[in-house]
Amino acid sequence: MSTTTVTPSGLAFMSDNMAGASPEIVQAVAAAAAGNAAPYGNDPFTDSARHKLSEIFERDVAIFPVSTGTAANCLALAALTPSWGSVLCHPDSHINNDECGAPEFFTNGAKLVTVPGNDSKIDPGALHAAARRKAGDVHSVQPSVLSISQATESGSVYSLDEIRQLGSIAKDAGLRVHMDGARFANSLVHLETTPAEMTWKAGIDILSFGATKNGAMTADAIVTFDPELATELAFRAKRAGQLASKMRFHAAQLDAYLTDDLWLRNAHQANAMATRLEDGLREIADTELLGSPQANILFCRLPRPVTNALLAEGYTFYHDRWEPGTLRFVTSFSHTPDDIDHLLDAVRRQMFASHGRTNGAPQSA
Repeated sequence: MSTTTVTPSGLAFMSDNMAGASPEIVQAVAAAAAGNAAPYGNDPFTDSARHKLSEIFERDVAIFPVSTGTAANCLALAALTPSWGSVLCHPDSHINNDECGAPEFFTNGAKLVTVPGNDSKIDPGALHAAARRKAGDVHSVQPSVLSISQATESGSVYSLDEIRQLGSIAKDAGLRVHMDGARFANSLVHLETTPAEMTWKAGIDILSFGATKNGAMTADAIVTFDPELATELAFRAKRAGQLASKMRFHAAQLDAYLTDDLWLRNAHQANAMATRLEDGLREIADTELLGSPQANILFCRLPRPVTNALLAEGYTFYHDRWEPGTLRFVTSFSHTPDDIDHLLDAVRRQMFASHGRTNGAPQSA
């Protein structure tokens, strides 16, 4: 008989997807399981989540709870581009690297066209050129959608001015704008702004609203600020198998996530733990930090023996996936200061042991 091992929170730094769920969300799902409710989103939990999202975005929005971020991203993009269109995105974006061709599948063949920029953020000048490249040329896919990630895959966060500038460039060229907000809350608390300012007021037409990485169990949502997209999204969600019959279980998670600022409190905790980790690593010799985390993702380089020793101790994190010797640590709402301090202690201990080995210290037989 096989056994499944759950990695303790203090060892789990591979992804915020490793974190469990907030107790408030678990309790909400249990409450939704009691009694009966209308199916397919016609339940009070979905109504409540829609009302709360409209409140936080300061306007009426249409929402579509889905089970994955992939579904949120790809259904949103499919509603914005024809099959002969192109989606402009950064080379590091999740839709470009981690969706297994799902954007092309859901859009019936629209092409992803990458637009470069530092810190995993699209460069405005490069976007200006890409948004007009071969426009009107029947031999080429037509630029149709700009997709930006907030936060980015490298942990950087677009400022409000940057979002507005990119949104303006896209709109001037006739493009729609999508935001991949898998870590939307982490970005929001970093900028200390409002959801409205970071989205529709800056030119965003549709948002993939992430919750799973920040305390939910199995729920994200598509939020559209353009009411004309709602009907098409409803049919696309059904056709893609994302119209859950017992939608109340997705919606109950989102409703609890938005109650009493749980989503913001969780994001604050995750971001604070990344900052604590950054501060601690800066004090350890031979540790190279790659940028400064603005959300809850930190990249660094450690000596190979230290990396191997941490893995042997049971710590989980990505290594060598981006470049040889590069490590990625992701903190979550479930991490505590003690978790971070124990990781830092392990790095110090293994760094000391590594120095002893490289300096010719006696080794046990």
